[in-house]
Amino acid sequence: MVAEESVRVVRCGGSELNFRRAVFSADSKYIFCVSGDFVKVHSTATEECVHILQGHRNLVTGIQLNPHNHLQLYSCSFDGTIKLWDYVDGILIKTFVVGHKLHALFTVTCAEDSVFVIINKGKQDIFQLVSVKLPKSSSQEIEAKELSCVLDYINQSPKCIAFGNEVCAAVRDFYLSVYFFKKKTTSRFTLSSSRNKKHAKNNFTCVACHPKEDCIATGHKDGKIRLWRNFDDDKKYTYTCLHWHHDMVMDLAFSVTGTSLLSGGRESVLVEWRDATEKNKEFLPRLGATIEHISVSPAGDLFCTSHSDNKIIVIHRNLEASAVIQGLVKDSNIFTGLMVDPRTKALVLNGKPGHLQFYSLQHDKQLYNLDIIQQEYINDYGLIQIELTKAAFGCYGNWLATVEQRQEKETELELQMKLWMYNKKTQGFVLNTKVNMPHEDHITALCFCNAEKSETPTLVTASKDGHFKVWILTDDSDIYKKAVAWTCDFVGSYHKYQATNCCFSEDGSLLAVSFEEIVTIWDSETWELKCTFCQRAGKIRHLCFGRLTCSKYLLGATENGILCCWNLLSCALEWSTKLNVRVMEPDPNSENIAAVSQSSVGSDLFVFKPSEPRPLYIQKNISREEVQWGVFVPRDVPESFTSEAYQWLNRSQFYFLTKSQSLLTFSTKSPEEKLTPTSKQLLAEESLPTTPFYFILGKHREKQDEKINKAFESELVQLPLTENIPAISELLHTPAHVLPSASLLCSKFVNSLLLSKETKSDEETLEDTDTEEEKESDDSDEENDFTEKILDTNNTDLGEDLLYQLSKSEEKELRKFRKVDYSWITAL
Repeated sequence: MVAEESVRVVRCGGSELNFRRAVFSADSKYIFCVSGDFVKVHSTATEECVHILQGHRNLVTGIQLNPHNHLQLYSCSFDGTIKLWDYVDGILIKTFVVGHKLHALFTVTCAEDSVFVIINKGKQDIFQLVSVKLPKSSSQEIEAKELSCVLDYINQSPKCIAFGNEVCAAVRDFYLSVYFFKKKTTSRFTLSSSRNKKHAKNNFTCVACHPKEDCIATGHKDGKIRLWRNFDDDKKYTYTCLHWHHDMVMDLAFSVTGTSLLSGGRESVLVEWRDATEKNKEFLPRLGATIEHISVSPAGDLFCTSHSDNKIIVIHRNLEASAVIQGLVKDSNIFTGLMVDPRTKALVLNGKPGHLQFYSLQHDKQLYNLDIIQQEYINDYGLIQIELTKAAFGCYGNWLATVEQRQEKETELELQMKLWMYNKKTQGFVLNTKVNMPHEDHITALCFCNAEKSETPTLVTASKDGHFKVWILTDDSDIYKKAVAWTCDFVGSYHKYQATNCCFSEDGSLLAVSFEEIVTIWDSETWELKCTFCQRAGKIRHLCFGRLTCSKYLLGATENGILCCWNLLSCALEWSTKLNVRVMEPDPNSENIAAVSQSSVGSDLFVFKPSEPRPLYIQKNISREEVQWGVFVPRDVPESFTSEAYQWLNRSQFYFLTKSQSLLTFSTKSPEEKLTPTSKQLLAEESLPTTPFYFILGKHREKQDEKINKAFESELVQLPLTENIPAISELLHTPAHVLPSASLLCSKFVNSLLLSKETKSDEETLEDTDTEEEKESDDSDEENDFTEKILDTNNTDLGEDLLYQLSKSEEKELRKFRKVDYSWITAL
């Protein structure tokens, strides 16, 4: 029974992994990345998330390794705290309360008890780089109020700050500021402003410091990289230019030895400049999206790039990609809405351009991408791209329908519909049918008939051209092979109105199509128009049938803020209410329907049954911004809420996506519990990476080992507990600096582990007495048998020499017969 707690809105993953630079552990086994309010620890070998460091109450804005302890990690957040973690065990060690909103974090080896953070002072656009002294204390939460300003009027992005040999470099607009720690002075260097057309894009975008030499590398908006030297003199400074990027340089990073410089930008190419020369360049192309950040491991054997499509690529020193950590891709527009793959229970929506992404909500990671448009994406702002606008699953995940379009002018519409069939052998979708221009205008909706009794797969599309079309699966076999394909079976319209929505009833017998303000009901067998509903309350925005016991109801939400419910048996309006519905989703496992309305304050949730006028659950202000999409995801294990207000969460969970593409849900569990992956509980040993095969075979082997251990338990000699051995307890509890040399302790320690023959436990003595008694009884039986044999032989006249002695096997058989109970013979 689940404890009745309050339901609250929690973030369910999908946070930005590319918000800040990723950080490697000292041994390159782990990579750390910020993810909303958390810090995620991933394995560089298996890509699995092994820990989630949770404790911040707001967005995490910076992470750095502790330079004085490579097993510890610092993190800062907008909540005004700096936290110190033991990332191996996922334990929070200390919390330093700074009190200011922290925008970035830096650590330097030479600063023993200090870290550097970016804070906002006074005005909104003015930021400072300050040094924060971290006081030493035994308490877990400490106030760190001792701040000292290092640089003023800087950029808030951590890419615009870099630390080198006793210097700190900061860039903003057209200025490069260098702070010298020893002199405690600042030098400023200026480039030509944008007023000059020749230098229109001289703006600084990022900065990096050479780890050993006095050299600073800066990236610029025009794609150039400048290497600054002799910057300790305001007049004698020099810089050289490297130019390959055609657009702005997004990030720079030197290798650990400083022999090469890494750069990245919108070309999705990682460039390695060997010895900082123009001629000696190496490239890693086709990384898939704009490079936002570049990081180098302390060991120097790995690089990593963070990309605009919310992924991190781990790269070997020889420029070969070895691992990809992919988060939820946040596209500029989610046209397809939120869908659930019936097979994998994954969330499906627009991904990178021209793709559908399948995202696991349980593990907070992308499963795979499905390339729908199947064309090379050209990153050009002026180019009108082909957009994936609609998608729908049908027939329990066996079919997928997608619609893509491109419109350069009003009269030049390119429209294409594709139908994909699931292939069990390849475990993926294969293109089956391609329909060019299925309608003359934009397609507004498409839906499959998912009824269990449906014999022929059926798809319906609605369009602004005033028609809806019914597509069915037909036999397309020829002399070469057997095949199936989709073809148009029926075209319907209603007074030349634009078709805006369509949906099937639960049993598939009825089809509802909305034509602007009018809802039409069609028979799915004969495609005859049965009835119409017209309330003149505005264009129908959402349309859905009730389910299970409420299947006789049809609901429609209009653009004028009216929610209507019609009774299909009486063909009359059952009820209506004023509600500005932006999202309306039916629960596939119950009669419940979730409606999200928009108000001036924020978004509100209403959960109701069409048959009851009173809502089951109401929650105000679930989000301050507009909720654009929502979906019910069936639970693998049903919950058991007894409260009537929370029973709608028992069978399914409701997820919704906001305008800023934050994925949220309702739960009684904390976000930490929601995001805890299985790999955290199933952490393998360091020598054995947690691959998918380990999770399959590892458990099986563990069970086999347990069986073998149980079988040998009886044969193994039980050693005494270490707690009872004074030598071991003395060795473990005595401080190391007080203990004598190991050579003196060795003989005493080994002797303490030996078992003495004289000392026996109580159980052993009892067992010994039992066995002795059994032996005595056996011996007495043998003596009795032996005397009987002697008497028998004496009675005969054969002599003493012919005495017969029984063998051991015969004695055992004889004992068995002596133990048999023959008392039943007396009853005869």
